[in-house]
Amino acid sequence: MDLVQIKDLRFKTIIGCWDWERQLPQQVSIDLDMAWSFTEAAKTEKLDYALNYKAVAQRVESYICESKFKLVETAAVNLADMLMDEFSILWVKVSFHKPFAVKHSQSVGVVIERGKRD
Repeated sequence: MDLVQIKDLRFKTIIGCWDWERQLPQQVSIDLDMAWSFTEAAKTEKLDYALNYKAVAQRVESYICESKFKLVETAAVNLADMLMDEFSILWVKVSFHKPFAVKHSQSVGVVIERGKRD
């Protein structure tokens, strides 16, 4: 299986259950592993056959920022579903983190996989 990866995509958004979290944007960090066949892109060197990771990154940021989720679990599941639907990705692994959410930790987060892995 071929994978496209986006690591440590960072931006600020409203996420969390507490009242103060609903007022202040917090930084999130997202890692994506997405199954994609490189065969045609490698043969032709045409972007039409590649997964446009710039478009994916832009869509992820707009989707998460517009949605304003309460739980990182909900954000990760919905993000995976959106990516599979809008970009025709057959398998995705989403790691969704909130840096500094717990004292003395680098981050807290969740990791999910969706779809069929070859």
